[in-house]
Amino acid sequence: MIPTQMISNRLVRAALLFTAIAAIVGETRSRAAGEDARATPSAPTLTSRLEPLIRAHKGKVAIAVKNLKTGEEFHHRGAEVQPTASLIKFPVMVEAYRQAAEGKVDLDARITLRAEDKVPGSGILTDHFSAGDQIALKDAIRLMIMSSDNTATNLVLDAIGIGATAATMESMGYPNTKIHSKVFRRDTSVFPERSKAYGLGSTTADEMVRLLEALHAHRLASPSACDRMIEHLRTCDDRDKFPKGLPYGTKVAFKTGSVDEARTAAGLIDCPDGTVALCVLTCENQDRRWVPDNAGNVLCADVARAVFAHFSQPGAAPSAAR
Repeated sequence: MIPTQMISNRLVRAALLFTAIAAIVGETRSRAAGEDARATPSAPTLTSRLEPLIRAHKGKVAIAVKNLKTGEEFHHRGAEVQPTASLIKFPVMVEAYRQAAEGKVDLDARITLRAEDKVPGSGILTDHFSAGDQIALKDAIRLMIMSSDNTATNLVLDAIGIGATAATMESMGYPNTKIHSKVFRRDTSVFPERSKAYGLGSTTADEMVRLLEALHAHRLASPSACDRMIEHLRTCDDRDKFPKGLPYGTKVAFKTGSVDEARTAAGLIDCPDGTVALCVLTCENQDRRWVPDNAGNVLCADVARAVFAHFSQPGAAPSAAR
């Protein structure tokens, strides 16, 4: 018979040996896990991609992003009212199509261009069309979006009313989205104080993204009208903002705006992981050069590139920063 004391000593030694082995195994597993973590870092989040771009820009920035398939979002100063420049022509198009659906305007109606209608800036009507020429309202809308034609915009505003866009946007839940006057015609302003503060138009990044989401979901007008508006946005010829940051052939339906101290862009980008609504607003920019690599243009392109990259990676890390 084995003495009780001997059995006790053996049990103690076995327990100590088991503890030592467990410690060694645990340390080995911990070391391996650490090595794996270093070898395969977690995917960057949308926040980690965008915040360095925002910090580096010398000016005020507001950004809103939403993946319309997954619901993933990013917001930076999304509710802050900022100038739109010509980006406000997108809501003007929405109002024109809504009025057409209600029978208030006829998209095929011919508009006669008068000499006094011509204003400077972007577009082709002022320099390449003669007083007395006629175009259809739908063609004026197309020029307003495609080449951001200022004269065409004013013709559209004559047809639908300057204050109509703001009234409709407010009734639909976009109270900060307003065009204030005709382009280069501050004397026509229906919101004089906002004209002084923001220029041609005003909005927030959040409202622009929600408006784009509603357009994508065919909630702004009939499905066919929404599809036509998206097609108009796909003709936008500003290649210095979103398109410059995207792979060749990426489908993007967007509108932009540019004035001395502000650069803006908003649109729908087809990414591998779903259609994304994106808005970038900049103002009070230090770089006021009228060159393709203006810092505001570059920021718009860089944000679009970062967003596309994020929604191209498998298992994108979620982000809901505000």
